[in-house]
Amino acid sequence: MPVTLQLRQLDVPPGQRLLVRDVDWSEFEAILSELGESRSSRIAYSHGTLEIRMPTPEHEVDKELIGDLVKILLDELEIDCECFGSTTFKQENMDSGIEPDQCFYIQNHTRMRGKRRVDLRVDPPPDLAIEVDVTSKTQLDAYATLGVLELWRYEKNKLNIYILQEGSYQPVTKSPTFPLLPILDFVAEVLSQSIAIGRSPALRAFRKQIRNLQSEI
Repeated sequence: MPVTLQLRQLDVPPGQRLLVRDVDWSEFEAILSELGESRSSRIAYSHGTLEIRMPTPEHEVDKELIGDLVKILLDELEIDCECFGSTTFKQENMDSGIEPDQCFYIQNHTRMRGKRRVDLRVDPPPDLAIEVDVTSKTQLDAYATLGVLELWRYEKNKLNIYILQEGSYQPVTKSPTFPLLPILDFVAEVLSQSIAIGRSPALRAFRKQIRNLQSEI
């Protein structure tokens, strides 16, 4: 006889992920509803495969730092954006769903101004998404299907930048959002400095660095 488990019976340790296969869309929606919005876990869903992952404290520190770095860049360069954090993005007719560690609407910021909910039937996907630590095939498939054009993956203490080309992600050395800036070096430096001198001093020093660069242009 098949065994039925309740979500409350499942315990995913920090840094680990649970894969559940053969999950249809209605089951995915029911699981999202049962998990609720006030949770620390993240989900990814792609064509019947559901992934539930539990971030570590280190993961949360790194994703906040990288997100803050992006916000400083956007602010100092006077680039308008809308930040949607770890919002759940899902689209039934694409059979996919994802919750980024951080995400931003930049090119499409005007379309998302004032919105508090995202409906991918009418709204665009984020222009830039950030993932820290583990980026699985389920996550990548969901991002590609939903059409997120730029993806930053921070894994093993290194940032990699990918752009979506012909349905798959290709590595690049320059961010399309910040094409004139050495983003890979910036992220490495800020995260290293945050360990040496603390988060706030590292971010203040980075903001000062960007202002100095701007004054030299």
